[in-house]
Amino acid sequence: MIVWYTTLQIVVACASGLFCLIAGLAGRRPSDYTVGSLALVEALLIIQVVVAIVAPLAGNPPTGDLLEYWVYLVSAVLLPVGGVLWALLERSRWSTVILGVVGFALAIMLWRMQMIWTVQVA
Repeated sequence: MIVWYTTLQIVVACASGLFCLIAGLAGRRPSDYTVGSLALVEALLIIQVVVAIVAPLAGNPPTGDLLEYWVYLVSAVLLPVGGVLWALLERSRWSTVILGVVGFALAIMLWRMQMIWTVQVA
């Protein structure tokens, strides 16, 4: 994985999580802004999938368990989709809070993926 790109993803995921959490606790329903912030995180995750495929071919293999990494990555890609579907089905302030929780959960998952890729020794 690319350290600066992972850091960028974590910062964007935390910013999205904080924005959605504040909006939800302020009583706002899901909007284009809250859903869009999570869509940005999803777009960065799709790019991460491409990076994870290309990186071992370019001489940057993972030091940890590759299966564990891919389970985290696939779960991380599916998490925003589930959160947005929930927000669209139940349009309440708590749906916006859930979008915030998804953003923070993604930040933690991205940090763990970075640790699996660079620090762990299989």
